[in-house]
Amino acid sequence: MMMKRHAYTYDDIQLVPSFSKVVSRKNISLFTKVSKHYFLCSPFVASCMDTVCESKMAIKMAEAGGVGCIHRFLSIEEECKEVSLVADYINQHQLQKKWKTLSEDWKEEYPVPVMAAVGVNDDFTERAIALVNAGANIILIDVAHGHHELVQIAIATLKNKLPTHIDIIAGNIATAKAAKDLESWGADGLRVGIGGGSLCTTRLKTGFGVPNVTCLEDITAVTTIPVMADGGIRTSGDIAKALALGSSTVMLGSLIAGTKESPGKIIEKNNGLFKRYRGAASLETKMAHGKEERNVEGESTVIPFKGGVKFVLQGLLDGLRSALSYNGANNLPSFKPDYVIVTNAGLTEAKPHLL
Repeated sequence: MMMKRHAYTYDDIQLVPSFSKVVSRKNISLFTKVSKHYFLCSPFVASCMDTVCESKMAIKMAEAGGVGCIHRFLSIEEECKEVSLVADYINQHQLQKKWKTLSEDWKEEYPVPVMAAVGVNDDFTERAIALVNAGANIILIDVAHGHHELVQIAIATLKNKLPTHIDIIAGNIATAKAAKDLESWGADGLRVGIGGGSLCTTRLKTGFGVPNVTCLEDITAVTTIPVMADGGIRTSGDIAKALALGSSTVMLGSLIAGTKESPGKIIEKNNGLFKRYRGAASLETKMAHGKEERNVEGESTVIPFKGGVKFVLQGLLDGLRSALSYNGANNLPSFKPDYVIVTNAGLTEAKPHLL
């Protein structure tokens, strides 16, 4: 085993301000691609976790210009019902026109994305076909280790079985070699990040994973398809860093969990209101959905209730637009700041340190 270079994550870097002519942060465009053929007005994707995204969350994400990925820990019929609710809402409320007000780059002939997740075992082909029939136009292959023969087979199978207008996003991956392979296999987008989620224990259990900044740099340098940064994002500043490194979108989990629209009941305790949040590979998730209680690589917890997700998203959008203004960027394609590596003292200085 050879010692390799240092690898960095979001807390290890700080973006460097540059000359700006941005007059109003409100006018900054966040228009971006989520996959090869589909676009968003905001670079936010709700994570395909069973305590994050079903139809209520996906609808709110769409209203904010983003997209929610319906999780796969449901029966085919149940997941299709959630997708249908999203697709029907989009048709009824003419989000095309609303998205035009969110971004001048949006063209009304663009289809609004409706995303749903599948795995790579058992019923994934049947599930994907049913989801497309229910209204999905992006299928996300949701597995922990996306650089795998089963993902290669799944992409080939779905490309053969699904209409040509359906895009396939695959992952999770963490290396340039994986990105090249998945793109050559036919993926229309990449989900990037292994072991960085707030409740993920993959790096502890297995020793494998690449810190987020380094894996994003490696992958965005070699791929031509959109990259979705997944895991480790705690603030709008982290979102800005992920996009500055070349990501087209970011996947949100813990940031939007615990909201009114996330699946699950509100739990009332003496010290406040809470909702459950659990990793996709946690023991609780496996037990809840009748899966084999092995290969546990996640934790579960309760988090404070946050209210409506639209307020959380608005705060993230405000912070992100402010970040672009510090770089003098009016849109994401021109957002290309330099960064510096910071010490622990620099990280302490970056946070409120009088309190």
